[in-house]
Amino acid sequence: MNPSPLSALSPLDGRYAAKVAPLRPLLSEYGLMHRRVQVEVEWFIALSDAALPEFKPLGKAARARLRRRVADFAEADAQAIKDIEKTTNHDVKAVEYWIKASFAGDAELSAAAEFVHFACTSEDINNTSHALMLKSARAEVLLPALDTLLDKLRAMAHALADVPMLSRTHGQSASPTTLGKEVANVVARLATARARIAAVPLLAKMNGAVGNYNAHLAAYPSVDWEAFSRQVVEKRLGLVLNPHTIQIEPHDYMAELFDAFARCNTILIDWARDVWAYVSLGYFKQRLKDGEIGSSTMPHKVNPIDFENAEGNFGLANALLAHLSQKLPISRMQRDLTDSTVLRNMGVALGYTLLGYDSLQRGLDKLQVNESALAADLDASWEVLAEAVQTVMRRHGLPNPYEQLKKMTRGKAITAAAMRKFVATLELPAADKKRLLALTPASYTGLAAKLARQV
Repeated sequence: MNPSPLSALSPLDGRYAAKVAPLRPLLSEYGLMHRRVQVEVEWFIALSDAALPEFKPLGKAARARLRRRVADFAEADAQAIKDIEKTTNHDVKAVEYWIKASFAGDAELSAAAEFVHFACTSEDINNTSHALMLKSARAEVLLPALDTLLDKLRAMAHALADVPMLSRTHGQSASPTTLGKEVANVVARLATARARIAAVPLLAKMNGAVGNYNAHLAAYPSVDWEAFSRQVVEKRLGLVLNPHTIQIEPHDYMAELFDAFARCNTILIDWARDVWAYVSLGYFKQRLKDGEIGSSTMPHKVNPIDFENAEGNFGLANALLAHLSQKLPISRMQRDLTDSTVLRNMGVALGYTLLGYDSLQRGLDKLQVNESALAADLDASWEVLAEAVQTVMRRHGLPNPYEQLKKMTRGKAITAAAMRKFVATLELPAADKKRLLALTPASYTGLAAKLARQV
């Protein structure tokens, strides 16, 4: 079969290709090649500024020509590198050769061609490239998508702050809350998770074959290579230097980042399941879309498929993120290659994460609150006021308050009349009795509305 969305093995490149398109230029093999070129170019320019006797500082025009190769990098360039790799059978060396070949006809750059990839091991280029890929994917795609979700949920929390809802601890009727407060709980958790994703520093190293600057010192023993490497990594590439490594940067920061994404995804799985349950209870309706079909045999069905898709995609993402975070920090002695093939799946793990965000956003956009269903559920659950009544009884020292309410309400359907009749018999101060008699399940929401507005 010819490669196409219909024949793609991964649905990220088939059915869902359009939804994860923003990640494609950043986390694909093209994206990796692009960043490799960027790192090689910046290392090369930095070497020209290092006062090496054999490498005169590049002129302004030459620097511009080099950086234009990065800015204008296109699929045709990536394919040209891939063609070179057919001969080298080495992807990073292919990038080096492509850059050198691009110097043809340029006397200034050609004179310094052997300083391309100078003293570097492949992993100096790869680890910095992977960090740059994650930096752009996090800042340009994933955090903005997460922020869109957060904004939506925050708006819901505020708009629904006063809408009372029966709680369902253990799936059973429990002290009422408000719909907005339950959304606010998700916002608070999600904001914390988002901050932790954003705060993970992206580390990189450029210290040679086993992390000791061996080749660097062999060539130029008087250069402060540690300071030079830090300047390239932090000032030119915008990453954070890891000064102690083996051949590879040990990927601990990657594990931290992927775990942070997974924790965020877990919060969203929790929310997707709750919304699914609220739809099932009738608390939410879903806006209809012309032409959509919920069931091939049951015409009435309007299924919460977006929340189901979100749950499934977050689950796939977390399975991959867990493997990445558990495997990547492990490398035999100074280097083995098991990380290389695993790292090529960063885009898959984060692609399913982005797809989960998209599914959840679509689902939230369809929701309509069914206040009549919420009200009916509350009005059928007067037993939840047992908590309030027995607590006031405790305050005033009445005998066995918990036990009295347990006997009256546990496992029983209690009506408004029955609850008020019981309260009327209690020897309580008039103000407290009046307050309890006026209380309804819908008004027994504590500080829920205030808490909802605080997020």
